[in-house]
Amino acid sequence: MIPNDPMILLSFINTKLRDEYKSLDLLCDDLQIDKAELESKLSAVDYTYNSELNRFV
Repeated sequence: MIPNDPMILLSFINTKLRDEYKSLDLLCDDLQIDKAELESKLSAVDYTYNSELNRFV
C-alpha cells in the first residue's frame, strides 16, 4: 500500500525509484500502481516525473 499524503507519497516514490527501479513504468508495474493516478496526485502538489533523473521534481 502506498501513502495517501502527497508529500509522503513523493518521498516514498522517489526513494523507490532511486533504490529499486530504473523507471516509473517498472515501479508501477511491480507495485500495481496506476501510473496516471500517481502522476495526477503528485502533479497536484507541483511535481512531475523526470525520466532523465528518474524521479519526481
